Amino acid sequence: MEKENKWNKTNQWENEIEQLHAIIRKTSLVETTKWGGSVYTYQNKNVVGIGGFKSYFGIWFYNGVFLKDEKKLLINANEENTKSLRQMRFTSFNEIDEKLILYYINEAIEIEEKGLVIPKEKKETIIPELLQNKLDKSVDLNKKFNEFSPYKQREFIEHITSAKQEKTQLARLEKVIAMILEGKGLNDKYR
Repeated sequence: MEKENKWNKTNQWENEIEQLHAIIRKTSLVETTKWGGSVYTYQNKNVVGIGGFKSYFGIWFYNGVFLKDEKKLLINANEENTKSLRQMRFTSFNEIDEKLILYYINEAIEIEEKGLVIPKEKKETIIPELLQNKLDKSVDLNKKFNEFSPYKQREFIEHITSAKQEKTQLARLEKVIAMILEGKGLNDKYR
């Protein structure tokens, strides 16, 4: 039984997606399943994914931003948030050009060999005044808060600041302070 691909949303591209698989299997990439779909890796680095959607099927290149893309086939599906992933979209079986796809995939493998990546942006943690006042007044609280990872610190901050009313913010602040002093992260019970 063939495994279900969560990225084939409509199942209307079954033959086309199988053709893409056949092309990619001619490379040195290793097929894995991640996030419910097929991802091809090189030395455990994600290189290519494939899937089908309502109006198209395609290949995405995880580090596609570094591809030369001389044929101008790649698109960034979300300009605001997507930094390096690029998609090659198709709307019919006839658009699949094996030679061209292999050219792009081989270039993507070279990019992985060179280790090219866009560095992750560091998010600045801005501590709200309510919490900062408490941290300034308690050395123990400040020490415990700084023992948490920046990610967990941001969870506390977001929990406090997402409340609209000041009384709710103050109630959340007291809850958060107790958790910080106990060394418990806001969402630890769910992890």
